[in-house]
Amino acid sequence: MDVLTLSRIQFALNSGFHYLYPPMSIGLGLMLVIMEGLYLKTKNPKYKEMTTFWIKIFALTFALGVATGLVQTFAFGTNWARYSRYVGDVFGSALAAEGIFAFFLESGFLGLLLFGWDRVGPKLHYFANICVCLGAHFSAVWIIVANSWMQTPQGHRIVDTPMGPRAQVIDFWSMVFNPSTVDRLGHVILGCWLTGAFFVISVAAYYILKRKYPEVSRSMMHIGLWVAVIGLILQLFSGDSSARLIARHQPAKLAAFEGIYKTAPYTPISIGGWVDGKTREVHSWKIPGGLSWLTYHNSRTPVTGLDQIPRDEWPNVPVVFQTYHIMVAMWCLMVLIAGLGMLFWKRGTLENKKWLLWAMIGSVILPHIAQQAGWMSAEMGRQPWAVWHQLRTVNAVSTSINSFQVLASIIMFIVIYTTLFILFIFLLDRKIKHGPDLIDTPEEMYRYPGQVVE
Repeated sequence: MDVLTLSRIQFALNSGFHYLYPPMSIGLGLMLVIMEGLYLKTKNPKYKEMTTFWIKIFALTFALGVATGLVQTFAFGTNWARYSRYVGDVFGSALAAEGIFAFFLESGFLGLLLFGWDRVGPKLHYFANICVCLGAHFSAVWIIVANSWMQTPQGHRIVDTPMGPRAQVIDFWSMVFNPSTVDRLGHVILGCWLTGAFFVISVAAYYILKRKYPEVSRSMMHIGLWVAVIGLILQLFSGDSSARLIARHQPAKLAAFEGIYKTAPYTPISIGGWVDGKTREVHSWKIPGGLSWLTYHNSRTPVTGLDQIPRDEWPNVPVVFQTYHIMVAMWCLMVLIAGLGMLFWKRGTLENKKWLLWAMIGSVILPHIAQQAGWMSAEMGRQPWAVWHQLRTVNAVSTSINSFQVLASIIMFIVIYTTLFILFIFLLDRKIKHGPDLIDTPEEMYRYPGQVVE
């Protein structure tokens, strides 16, 4: 393979592995605020116990998120030097803002959150909890600002330098609030909340099946289900808004999402299926006019097809189509599991539905699949542009590296990331099996009728 292809694989590998952890940190940050808030309101010790339990898991995900995120910064300079030169002003300001307003806030209060229960008052500890949560969210804000600028760049001018053209920021707030920032930020944050919610649901379902910690597990399940249901409803509206934004600014991407090769009225929407890249046929069940209606609220208006886009600007349609529909399918599965969970919870029969509890345990992976597939759709759908209609990816890669160097680094990353992931799973499994610490709750509240606590 050439340097460009290998560098793209390397960056995708790094980004994909790194992005396992920030959504958990952001989602769990929200869950921690809710849990400790309930403790302050009710003084019920079970909420304190579940909060201290999830704080430990939050710290684990935060540590791995930081460690794997640092690699991304170095990759810009090693593999994507020409890209870094072009976007240096934009990314410099956004990433500096992330460090000041996000990382320092999150890491600064994390110690107080972890070790401050008996050292500071409850209100100050809760304030630290909120600051950690805000820091995690601010991190997403500035990363999405930088990425959204690549999708819909504005607030800059192109200046010629001895080393080549460079994007120079002339309006910081215009750059920050480029056309896609708000929509994409909402979509990403909601995905992170769902990650945290289904993480909590999964662990609660495990404890219910094992008949452990009934008071804590039931409350965890209740909180997780409510956050999941609200997040899934909001995500539906967010996805609709994002699709219409893409239709305005990145028509080639939307055409690839649905395999629209020809512009025509009553543009259909596909339910699943696949695309044959050679014949350009879409094998799926289609709803005539569905995409037109979702995009323009008019089933007759045609959605721009790839026939209106120069051939050398087409993304990889079969892959983008598939990853986009995988993302949608994961949302549907989450709706099914959360909906059934809420239904049986309201009826008081959830603990008897072992098949659903097993599905809930496995549901922890659904938001991750959706996010990985969604980012693949968004980033591969932007190709061949590194910066939309300004810098092609082929012109963004470094010229001073060779294929062997990049391939060797990919092998090294696979070994290191595999080791880190095994360590993460081992530590996570140990923490979950250990369970919440008994703090103030009487021991009998941790027992089901007739159960002996081990």
